[in-house]
Amino acid sequence: MAPTRKHARSRTLTELHGHGLRLRPWDPVSRADAEVWLRGTTDPEFQRWNTPLRPVTDLAGARETLRARAERAADGMAASFRIDDAGTGTALGHIGINEIRPGLRLGRVGYWVLPEARGRGVATRALLLTAHWALTELGLHRVELDHAVGHEASCRVAERCGFAYEGTMRGAVLAAGRHDAFRDAHLHARLATDPEPPLPKTER
Repeated sequence: MAPTRKHARSRTLTELHGHGLRLRPWDPVSRADAEVWLRGTTDPEFQRWNTPLRPVTDLAGARETLRARAERAADGMAASFRIDDAGTGTALGHIGINEIRPGLRLGRVGYWVLPEARGRGVATRALLLTAHWALTELGLHRVELDHAVGHEASCRVAERCGFAYEGTMRGAVLAAGRHDAFRDAHLHARLATDPEPPLPKTER
């Protein structure tokens, strides 16, 4: 299914539709959205591979994080989406373009999937949809993706979505659960001039 796009009054309200998914901006005033964000970022598997500078531990922190993301989106510096099942509206996870640098037409993508939604190709489908939008409608030339070394699932998602492996960045991300130690990360990237990858038949 080819992705389609639905626009509201501003880019911060853009929704993306395709591959059985609906990607919509997070709502900072929604308790349901805050609960999903809290659950996703306190999941042990998320914390195994990600160490936020400001960990979220409660609903107030989740709301504050979503408010900050909405502000960065309004300033054109980021775009954060809640991943929903297109048919049921069930929350599946998060994907966002972060650290947008307009002068270089560069952004960095990150994502996570809720435990019950894993193994269904959610990350792959969401990344295909978001990367296509970022490299066409958003006008970026390069989208980067990095993950801690050892996170093989994320590596496979990147490769399936046309993000070429470019090397290992030494000490580039925080160690699990620590702000005083670092670990290596793999760098992947996709350019606007790269061919559009097909949706894998397995959708994994």
